[in-house]
Amino acid sequence: MNFGSSQIRNTERVRQRAAGRWKVKADPSGTVNQAEIKGEETMEPEARSGGLEAVQAHPLAELLACPPATGNLLNGSAKCIDFDAAETVFRQKDICQGLYVVVSGQFLRRTERLDMRLALGPARAGDLVELAAALGDGHHNYTLSAQTPGSVLLLPTEALNLAFEDYPPLRMQLLEELAREVSRAYYTCCLNRTSRVRRRSSISEAP
Repeated sequence: MNFGSSQIRNTERVRQRAAGRWKVKADPSGTVNQAEIKGEETMEPEARSGGLEAVQAHPLAELLACPPATGNLLNGSAKCIDFDAAETVFRQKDICQGLYVVVSGQFLRRTERLDMRLALGPARAGDLVELAAALGDGHHNYTLSAQTPGSVLLLPTEALNLAFEDYPPLRMQLLEELAREVSRAYYTCCLNRTSRVRRRSSISEAP
């Protein structure tokens, strides 16, 4: 994986996966970077209804687009971390160490609310994880655990803040994606509630 022209050399754990290598390249104008995950399929939109089309997740290349100098700054601090199945990446309420990008494998989000444990859904290759914590109060809102062996890329908080100072639009791009993420969750809850009401209505009307 690399941002800009530099190679990531700072890794935790021994393994580096050939599949799922990260690349960010400058566009022809030399002002913007493009990112792509190689060796993993891009996650399709979580919901396909017309009401969700406007808030679909934007491509990772667009969300992390920045000048080459800013990309090199992030690359110099990024850490690729491998996890075995059932290992925990971070826990709810812990201090957030930065922004996570899933490189390979499948991870599960879980949260505790009002003495209830809820599964929030999977995180797959190409997903940005914990935007709210990285851009907000700095504490994790849920627990992330590996369901299969996989790896994540960590962009440390300190480096992110420097990148935001160097290129302010980067923070706005991520804030806009966070807003879309909240909207997707809201619409999904509404659709699920509507489906349950319809099922109950069908059962009650059955002879």
